[in-house]
Amino acid sequence: MNHTLTQKLSFAQIKKDLSPTALTAAFVAILAGYGGPLAIVIQAAQAGALTPEQTTSMLWALCVTFGLAGFVLSWTTRVPIITAWSTPGAAFLITSLVGVPYPQAIAAFIVASLVIFMIAMSGTFDAVMNRIPKSIAAALLAGILFNFGIKTFTSLGSNTALTLIMLGTYLIGKRFFARYAVLAVLIVGCVYVFGVQGHAVPHVPLHLAVPVFTMPEFTLSSVLNIGLPLALITLTGQQITGIAVLRSSGYDAAAAPAKPLVGLTSFLALITAPFGNFGINLAAITAAICTEKESHPDHAKRYIAGLWCGVFSIILGCFAGVLVTFFLGLPTELITILAGLALLGAILTGLSNAMSTHTQPSEREAALVTFMTCASGVTLFQLGSAFWAIVFGCLAYFVLNYKKKHD
Repeated sequence: MNHTLTQKLSFAQIKKDLSPTALTAAFVAILAGYGGPLAIVIQAAQAGALTPEQTTSMLWALCVTFGLAGFVLSWTTRVPIITAWSTPGAAFLITSLVGVPYPQAIAAFIVASLVIFMIAMSGTFDAVMNRIPKSIAAALLAGILFNFGIKTFTSLGSNTALTLIMLGTYLIGKRFFARYAVLAVLIVGCVYVFGVQGHAVPHVPLHLAVPVFTMPEFTLSSVLNIGLPLALITLTGQQITGIAVLRSSGYDAAAAPAKPLVGLTSFLALITAPFGNFGINLAAITAAICTEKESHPDHAKRYIAGLWCGVFSIILGCFAGVLVTFFLGLPTELITILAGLALLGAILTGLSNAMSTHTQPSEREAALVTFMTCASGVTLFQLGSAFWAIVFGCLAYFVLNYKKKHD
């Protein structure tokens, strides 16, 4: 099945292709995509000391742009293109935004999206991705996320009951209803803190989001500490995975070429970065929900799920303030535990790919150096651990492989 970007799609054809299963798949994908990852975005905003208005603007920019990107790309390609914010990127920001003035963070967001956009439009996306050692990229991702997974278990000492209940719900959910496990954790956690611990339920008035523009302030420190690592994380941790999901679902390069997919998502992130957009990309887990036969028995009609996902995301973006108000009203420990559990799968994937038995021992050693450096949280010369993890990891990779080739 080879669809081209120039193929016209009429409203009559969309109406004909509509199906309840595609609508259901899109709704499930949205629930899975917002249940846990939203807590990570909120934590990143809190780490950067953003005001509620700036946090709302950030969520508005993210939701509206990835909703628009998914809708347009699904329409033009007739492929279920699902987009999302960069969850590993958001997790990375939880530590990297601490103490950074927001205008400098905005500048870093611009640089990250610009780098991705330039790679996409140059037509060298696949070539560049193949040049980056996959084990190094995977170890960097695992190192960034590691400390957030740890926080779930350190919460055992301060709020034992809540941690055990949420952890137990997560394990049971992964066993019996894996797609909804994190959403179930959020629901059970809320029931416990509001119903048993007696926390006040946050008042959430219905209102439209108001975007807040922030003038960027470019500094070398923010570019090296945030911008470049964020670009690498988004490219290797999200865009490649999203492309892989499409390919494994039968949508080849002719049906869903990487250049327009990565190009449009990074361009929309670039122009909305001053409003707080730190990066959008192709989705993986939520995309898998919409690209399989459960979405629609006809492979050629699953694009409808992509259209619905886009519509739902744009609507949620317009009411981003409601989501922000609700999550800011939740106890901090609940958000911390939820975020940690939501990232366990990504940590596992990162470690598995970094230490795969299919790679050479020297490559695994370089990945270990990358992981340990990043997880350490070290800061040298005002440059954070993610930057030094890339430097030391790549240095170890080339030294170890050079030695091997010349022995």
